Amino acid sequence: MPKVNESDLDWDALERGEAKFRRKRLADAAGGDDLGCSLYELPPGKKSWPYHYHTANEEAIYVLEGEGQLRRADDATSLEPGDYVALPTGEDGAHRIINDSDATLRYLAVSTMETPEVLVYPDSGKVGVMDGAPPGGTGERTLEGYFREDDAVDYWDGERGDAE
Repeated sequence: MPKVNESDLDWDALERGEAKFRRKRLADAAGGDDLGCSLYELPPGKKSWPYHYHTANEEAIYVLEGEGQLRRADDATSLEPGDYVALPTGEDGAHRIINDSDATLRYLAVSTMETPEVLVYPDSGKVGVMDGAPPGGTGERTLEGYFREDDAVDYWDGERGDAE
């Protein structure tokens, strides 16, 4: 496996509403398969990915510089340099990073890279499903979709050939 220095990698950027950040995919650049790691920079007043949790992948956050908040299911926890937070699968691991300070928040996000994966977005009532490449992965996905939970149908709904 190659050694990677973050200064040699280009930033990917995302800006969508209140979410705005830069990201360097460290593990991907180093050839990692089962463990992902990305360096994030979150500008003042901005937020990370929408509030969500994973059903297959555990994550962790390690704060390098700056301060902010970690929104969890029942509270918000302050973040400062040196803080490490484990985010288990399931509702207990629901999270979103918020930079409510006047300086850039810089942190590492580490995760397992399991697939298939189901993500749940409690604020918007959506569910994401993916296979082939996990969240944060750069491989080709064989299946990916986001759906409103309210659009769920019965298992047998729409089956053909059902005798009445």
